[in-house]
Amino acid sequence: MTNPAYPALRMRRTRATSWSRAMVAENRLHPSDLIWPLFVTDGDEEQPITTMPGVSRWPVDQIADRAAEARDAGIPCVALFPNTQSDLRSDNGDEALNPDNLMCRAIGEIKDALGTDIGILTDVALDPYTSHGQDGLVSKNGRVLNDDTVSILVEQALNQVQAGADIVAPSDMMDGRVGAIRAALEDEGHTNVQIMAYAAKYASAFYGPFRDAVGSGGLLKGDKKTYQMDPANSEEALREVALDIAEGADSVMVKPGLAYLDIVRRVKERFEVPVYAYQVSGEYAMIEAAVAAGAGDRDGLVLETLLAFKRAGASGVLTYHALHAARLIG
Repeated sequence: MTNPAYPALRMRRTRATSWSRAMVAENRLHPSDLIWPLFVTDGDEEQPITTMPGVSRWPVDQIADRAAEARDAGIPCVALFPNTQSDLRSDNGDEALNPDNLMCRAIGEIKDALGTDIGILTDVALDPYTSHGQDGLVSKNGRVLNDDTVSILVEQALNQVQAGADIVAPSDMMDGRVGAIRAALEDEGHTNVQIMAYAAKYASAFYGPFRDAVGSGGLLKGDKKTYQMDPANSEEALREVALDIAEGADSVMVKPGLAYLDIVRRVKERFEVPVYAYQVSGEYAMIEAAVAAGAGDRDGLVLETLLAFKRAGASGVLTYHALHAARLIG
């Protein structure tokens, strides 16, 4: 079909008024598109995170209040990340298996206060618990061990589920961990627990503020390039996603976000599963730095970047701006 030419067709006609723009909008944001990541800490005071202005670590006894704010704003799920004390960290990350650790206590607080009013997504990886900052066990020669790590990740996931987690999200990028976790969940009768796999997680320069937030930044020895993906690759991401789906993932995640919108689009077009993007700490910090420098308006930057994820095909977005965005939309 040949489109009519100007002046029979004036593209600005449908842009002329707000009601018309609303009628023809191809993508829309809703609070239910958002997941709010929250950091949990010991102590009794909020701890602002210097590299993430406006984001804090929250004491366990205040985390349910944050979850209630999310629920009231229409956000369906929060994601929890612990800032484990240095004296509880070890080479093997044993604190991840403690049923009274920060993560489990935070899950319990939210479940006791809100029940099924909001979902709880939990991070499955060892970097918040290891003294070396790697996501898995490390051999004497410095190699991150895959299969030995997977065995611990299975126990970690079960520990979180027994505390009340609704979605476990393996972020470690070890081979085979989704299948092992799914098998363990089935064996233990946790048939309704979801797995959101960090399926395409890249070895990115955008993670720095997050590592500060969970206390692993200054501990990390080396890098994570032997298990996180090379930013140069996209076909590999499709293979990773296919494997995680075959192993039992209910949804998959692409991380980071804006620099990988092409991956979001390719995954969405190839696979019939919910696809989430993580607007990571470095992206959040860049927006806040632009706002602080007078180089941009926070509301506009937040909503435009979130719409970009939706336009690329994301089912939802994990973002530290979730509460702000939900209130703007609402």
